[in-house]
Parts: sequence; structure tokens; C-alpha cells
Amino acid sequence: MSPSKSEVPQESGELSAGARWRLLGVLLAAMFMSLVSVSIVNVVLPSIGSTLQASEADMQWVLAGYALTFGVVLVAAGRAGDLLGRGVMFVAGVAIFTAASVLAGLAADPMLLNIARFIMGIGSGLLNPQVMGMIQQHFRGAARGRAYGLLGTVVGFSVAVGPVLGGLLINWLGADAGWRSTFLINVPVGILAIVLAVLWLPKPLFTKPAGKLDLDPVGGILLALSIFALLLPFVQGRENPVLWWLLAAAVVLLAGWVLWEKKYKERGREPMVELALFKIRSFTNGTLIAGLYFMGVSSVWVLVAIYVQASQGFTALEAGLICLPAALLSAFSSHIAGRYATTLGRKLVIGGTLSALFGLLATIAVVFFEDRLGLNVWWMLVSLAFIGIAQGFIISPNQALTLMEVPVANSGSAGGLMQTSQRVGTAVGIAVITAVFYGLNHVAGYSVAMELSFVAISLLVVATLLVAIADMRHGHGKQPVSTREEYVPVTTGVQRTVTGAIDVVGPKEPSQPVDSQP
Repeated sequence: MSPSKSEVPQESGELSAGARWRLLGVLLAAMFMSLVSVSIVNVVLPSIGSTLQASEADMQWVLAGYALTFGVVLVAAGRAGDLLGRGVMFVAGVAIFTAASVLAGLAADPMLLNIARFIMGIGSGLLNPQVMGMIQQHFRGAARGRAYGLLGTVVGFSVAVGPVLGGLLINWLGADAGWRSTFLINVPVGILAIVLAVLWLPKPLFTKPAGKLDLDPVGGILLALSIFALLLPFVQGRENPVLWWLLAAAVVLLAGWVLWEKKYKERGREPMVELALFKIRSFTNGTLIAGLYFMGVSSVWVLVAIYVQASQGFTALEAGLICLPAALLSAFSSHIAGRYATTLGRKLVIGGTLSALFGLLATIAVVFFEDRLGLNVWWMLVSLAFIGIAQGFIISPNQALTLMEVPVANSGSAGGLMQTSQRVGTAVGIAVITAVFYGLNHVAGYSVAMELSFVAISLLVVATLLVAIADMRHGHGKQPVSTREEYVPVTTGVQRTVTGAIDVVGPKEPSQPVDSQP
């Protein structure tokens, strides 16, 4: 019989309900800062180009440099947080991101701006895995689902407000001061996040390893190089086709990394990534869902912005506004989905993919009838809304379900792996689908290019749907949620998951409640 809460002494690492939600507030403030910085840049690139006399290649690196460094450091940052303390890595990431924002806002030439963007990517890559790691560590059961729902709400709202805020700042302050302010507004948010993190994050922020620190530097370098070799062709391959040869190097490096991690584990060491994580079907399927979905739907917003500005003559502000209802509905649906992630499980993800498919087909219809019958293109407000709703029902529940059976000790590196799949999917999808769009545009015009590009995106969403259905059929449709906290004893040298699904050798964690929290 499981002991009641009153019968089990409170663990030193267990936070009160109030402390947990204050912690989440700090995490979400930093996430909001980093995500707004991504979405806001798209609409200010023309102003950067005109005021800094930046070339097209310079402006491409404003986006690509951030994406590369962000993707490369994710897994290593998650591993470092697992070993050294997620609090100290989070504060370091926010501090680096904030300092780089100052450098970007004051940049006198394109080179300095791109250096700053590289550094911002490092800061964002350091802080992001810690957010998921701390949610995994301090929230359980239905409370964890709500936490991920709030995270999804922040993601949706930041995506919504970024382009609109960028357009407003450009209109209000002018081209030069406007684009600089889009970086400098990060500074007060970053400073506040650091102060609140020092006050509210669980102590100690830094965890001194009990034994010899083992960060697996060789594994970290091999994985970073393989991710870099995989991403670079997709972000710069159109300008320099020889970079596509790096894909072969990426395969070799990735195979070398897997072999190294296995040998490293056999020698009794702690590898950077516990490969046994991929034996957890829900983690593997969820990571695949994330990669496929981001590969497809990330291109939607890029194509819509190009189409309405180049074909319909929209301003940057109008381009942001046409996507605003979708982003706001994404925030709302994320909040709703977070409340039911542990009870409905993959059914939410499946419903979300169906909503995305309907939205994609409806958008194709809007473009078709606008071109042939003169339908008002603002009908996209309605069609894109279904894609926004889908984002909330897919991203937040998938994060919760993917990490549900992951051991707490490995949650940082696992979260980094899942986010890496999202970054790789985004880079590959945008590169391939925009190439399809531009190629078709030269041959058949904007409308046909838009329609067939959305068909390609729909095929990726169908693939996402099939993986979600397969995962649900293997018993991961939902996770049971009890009405009381139960404690799972953890034996020395073994780290159990919160569901007890597998055992992964690793550092001992204290006994912990598996489910309900206020």
C-alpha cells in the first residue's frame, strides 16, 4: 500500500506548489524573450539590409547563424545541466543571450551583427534544454501537462506578437532605431529573468558532482560536428552548392558518435546521451513526430509572408497581422491541451494533425480562388486559424508525452535531443519547401507555387499523423493520472522513470511522487 503524503517525509529537493509555479514563471519569461527574438527578426530584415548596407548573404546569416549555434549546443547543454545543475546553466544561457542582444542592438556593421546572432544562438541553446529539464524534474502527472500547456501558450503568443511588434517598432522609430530596438528590448526582460532566477530557482544552482565529472567531451564534439554538417547545407546550400557534400560527412560523424557512445558506456563511463533512451518507444516516436511536424509546418509561415508581400503587396505589418489569429489560437489551444495531455494523450496530437490538414487544404483553396475568382486573400485569417489550433494540440502534448517515461536524470539531454529534431526538421523543411516554391514560381507563378508547396507540407503532416497513430496503438495514447501522490523507491545506481517503464543505469535520484501535484 502506498504511503500517504503525510506519511512520507518531504524530500529536500521537493518544491511547494507555489515555488513550482514561480519557477515556471521564470522559465517562461526567458523562453518568451528567446522566441520573440526569433519571430521578430523576419520582418525587420529589410530594414537591417538598408541601414547597414548588408548584402543578401549577410541577411541570410542573421537567420542561419542563430539557427546553427542554437542547434549545435542543445544536446551538450542539456547534458551539462543534468550534471552541473540546470539552474546555473539556465542563468548562464540567459546572461549570454542578454549580453549578445546588447551587442546586436549596437552593431555598426553586418559582421558584428552576425557575430552577435551566433552568440545569441549559443545562449538560447544553453537555456532551452534546462526549461524542459526543470519541468520534468519539478512537475509530475497532470501538473506537468499544465506546465507544458503554459509553455505552449508562451510559444504561441511569442510567435504572434513578434512580427507585429517588429512592424510597429519600425513604423514608430524608423528603420535604423526600429530594428535595433527589436534586440535591445531583450535586455530588461533578460535582467529581470536573471534576478528572479537567482531568487526563485531551487538551490543550489550549481551541483558539484559526487565523483569525477564526466562530460564526455569527445561525444559532445562528434555530435556537434554531425549536427553542424547536417544543418549547414540546408541553410546555405543554395548559395554554395558544394556544401551539400557535408551531408555525407554528417552521416559518417553521426555513425562515429553512436559507436563512441556505445564504447564509452561499455568502459563504465557516463556517455553524453544515454542511448537506451531510444528504447523508450514513446520518446523515439515523439521525437520523430516533432521532427516531421516542424519539417512541414515551419515553412507555412515563411511561405505566407513571402506570398502576401510579393504577390499581394502587403506591408510587413500586414503580413504579421494575417498570421496573428493563428498564433493567438495556438497559445489558447496549448493552454487547453496542457490540461488534458495526460488523459487524452496522443488523441490530442492526432486531432491536431487533422486540424492542420484541414487548414492547409483550406489555405490552398483560398489561394486557388483568389487567383481564379478574385477571392479576398484575407480569408487566410480563417484557414490559417486551423493550423494555429493544431500547433497547440500537437506541440505541447507531444513534449509532455515524449518525455513522460524519460528518467529525470536524463531529462536535460533528452529534451535537447527532441529540440534538436525540431531544429533539424525546421532547417530541412524550410530549405526544401522554399526551394520547391521558388522553382515553381519561376515556371507557373506565385499561386501554383503556393498551392503545390502546401501539398508537400500536407504530405509531411500526414506522415506525422501516421506516427502518432502508431504510437497510440502501442499503448501510449494516454498516461494514467492518479488522484494522490505515490512514491516510487529508487535503488542505488538505478534511475527509474516516473512511470516505471524502464530502468536506465545512472545517478541515483531521491524517491519521488509519480503523479498528482497541485
